[in-house]
Amino acid sequence: MSVNDGTERWNDCSVEDEVPALPNFLPKRNPGAQLVMDRIYSPLQLFQLFFTGSVVDTIVKNTNTFAKIRSEAGKHFLWLPLKAEELYSYIALVIYMGLLGAKNIIDYWSGKEIYRLPFPKSVMSRSRFQAISWNLHLCDPEDDRENSQKKGTQAYDRLFKIKPLYNDIVSACKTYFHPDRQLAGDERMVATRARIGIKQYMKDKPTKWGYKLYVLADSACGFTWNFFVYEGKSSLATGKGLSYDSVMQLLDLSLLGKGYQLFMDNFYTSPCLFMDLLAKKTLACGTIRTNRRGFPRTKANDLSRRGQRGTIRCLRDGKLLFVKWMDTREVTVCSTMHKAYDGDAVLRRVKNPEGEWERRRIPIPTAVKDYNKYIGGVDLSDALIGYYNVLHKTTKWYNTFFFHFVDIAVVNRFILHQHLSKAQNKSPLSQKEFRERLVSELATQSSTSGAPEPSTSHAPELSASTSHAPEPSTSAISAGEPCCSEYFGSNATSGRRVCALCKLSGLKVKTPMYCTK
Repeated sequence: MSVNDGTERWNDCSVEDEVPALPNFLPKRNPGAQLVMDRIYSPLQLFQLFFTGSVVDTIVKNTNTFAKIRSEAGKHFLWLPLKAEELYSYIALVIYMGLLGAKNIIDYWSGKEIYRLPFPKSVMSRSRFQAISWNLHLCDPEDDRENSQKKGTQAYDRLFKIKPLYNDIVSACKTYFHPDRQLAGDERMVATRARIGIKQYMKDKPTKWGYKLYVLADSACGFTWNFFVYEGKSSLATGKGLSYDSVMQLLDLSLLGKGYQLFMDNFYTSPCLFMDLLAKKTLACGTIRTNRRGFPRTKANDLSRRGQRGTIRCLRDGKLLFVKWMDTREVTVCSTMHKAYDGDAVLRRVKNPEGEWERRRIPIPTAVKDYNKYIGGVDLSDALIGYYNVLHKTTKWYNTFFFHFVDIAVVNRFILHQHLSKAQNKSPLSQKEFRERLVSELATQSSTSGAPEPSTSHAPELSASTSHAPEPSTSAISAGEPCCSEYFGSNATSGRRVCALCKLSGLKVKTPMYCTK
């Protein structure tokens, strides 16, 4: 009976419901880690699955190119060509800062008694770390310049600056793990205060302002299998709504297979989406808004607002099941995989006839029970990221994404480590221990024990035959030129701040803003 013909009626749980015929679960690959399960992988080897040698080389090349462009444009800073080993050390410090959350970056290198952390100094100098942060670039600067010229046209790519690493991380997430049957889809907010058009506001999220990502995760372990960044209205929209398009973009069924069960909240759930997913042999369950198109409009035998806790009402429209359940408030669910009621119960605190609170088992629809069990995949991933979040303040919006991609890669590597340990009957490391070991292994990738000797941005490239760093060049600045405030040292004395570049070049600082000989 169609829910739109005006003759339907809500039923209680005493009315027997049919058991839906479910498609067989046929994944393209065996669910779990797609690795050699009897092999021992170190945290660094798992890291290199996501940040491969080609990915690191691309970032190094683009960063060096961007630093050269900045220096030619008149920017004054100390720079030696970045090497892959140094980028590993830089990432090691970024992850390390997630373990020890100081309020300011310079505190990690502070000589004050209460800080005095030996590890950051042993890996890289503060000035080198800041120089890499200032010049870090993920895409080719020349291609980025061409893309900027297309601004205002359909050919303009708003995410071009992050695309190389963005695409590689998504590809690695899909390659090295295959999710189990239950999947969860939800939004994720990456905090930022940048003034940029792709920043979004979500009042119901703990992080109100930030970049919005749509995420598909394994419900059991929280592995981020697919995600994409929301960049605003798309010209490729189907006309069925953002929620519909988001789910269809996340579900890469050509790689997943058939028979998957997808759980989502009421932003995504609609009868139209569920029927289209069912046609692709993908099952779905989620809370639904009562004003959605296709939701039953009948009030016959509807759930009363003052109904007892545990009261159930259900209505079936072909393959779609609509369920209302009274908990502390009314819960409304739509499903293509469940029977209305299968005898399940849950413990709740309710008042007895004498007005006293007691714990009692009340009926619960199977759809609601499974929804509560499997919806938290993305929330679990967010929690794992939030424990040791590497994100810190930056003036460049694409660096925020770089830090978040590092977060995704570290958490996914940790989940792979858990699966490998379980397959080998070993006790897995905790996430904190895993990150500590990863930081240690990344830091030892550097071919030198300390930071390279600094040179100015105009220093020549080191040739293969050169065994030592060139002498600092003083051609980068001249007397009377303004200093760059971002290169002032932090050890100000007598109200004067020393420009590190001028000090290296042999120039004396007369005022905080100008250098003279």
